[in-house]
Amino acid sequence: MQSSTMSKLSLLSELFWIFFKIGPATFGGGYAMISLIEREFVDKKKWIESQEMNDLMSLAGSAPGGVGVNAAAFLGYRMGKVPGAIAATLGITLPTFIIVFALSAFYSLFQHEPKVQAAFKGIHGAIIGLIAVAAYKMGKSALFDRTTVVVAVCTLIVLLLTGINPTIMILIGLGIGVVIVRVKKLLGLSVRTEKEYHDQPQPVIEYYI
Repeated sequence: MQSSTMSKLSLLSELFWIFFKIGPATFGGGYAMISLIEREFVDKKKWIESQEMNDLMSLAGSAPGGVGVNAAAFLGYRMGKVPGAIAATLGITLPTFIIVFALSAFYSLFQHEPKVQAAFKGIHGAIIGLIAVAAYKMGKSALFDRTTVVVAVCTLIVLLLTGINPTIMILIGLGIGVVIVRVKKLLGLSVRTEKEYHDQPQPVIEYYI
């Protein structure tokens, strides 16, 4: 019993610390965190598979609220149920609170300093790179046939040329996906809803119920 309790506490502390380290990337928005979260959970810890990570990230992006906090809550719950979700959410939000508090205290004093302005320009460039990497990794698994590529391109064009709310586009994409799958089934065509992975080793999943 004591060993089980220690194992749970160890998992919770590990979840908190992982997201505490990732939390500062919130400076660039939740999508800047995706590649960092994937590296920790898929590559290093091997807690979940790459496909499941992509599914969770898609869910986090479509759910209300910040994608980073949503991802932390979903992954924390996946690994440790409600306590895990709480630990992960606290871990990802605490650094942001500290950073914002510090910036609000000192930014008004140093905002006109050339070095400070140069530092913020460098941060912006790094954030763009993180978001680009996240988009590339999600695109590799999400765009696996002509249909998904066409839908993605059309969605991008609509978002760039109109002021439509992204949430509406997500709902439209959901409807289009359902229609496409049903039409393919009626025509007797093969239907795939995710990219196929061959010879992918199964990760060791460590979580408790």
